Amino acid sequence: MFEYEMHQLRAAELTREADRRRLVREARRVRTAARPSARDEAEGRVSAPAWKARPARTT
Repeated sequence: MFEYEMHQLRAAELTREADRRRLVREARRVRTAARPSARDEAEGRVSAPAWKARPARTT
């Protein structure tokens, strides 16, 4: 009986985890759809050059 109860708890936990992941995936999809695409904008997002991202050499 104990093994069956443990199985039921684990199955419920896996179902909750799957629901959470599905919700996150859906939220990402909605957020991506709501954002204007880079093709439609005149100017895109600018990132820092690679040399700025690295720490300076000290030796």
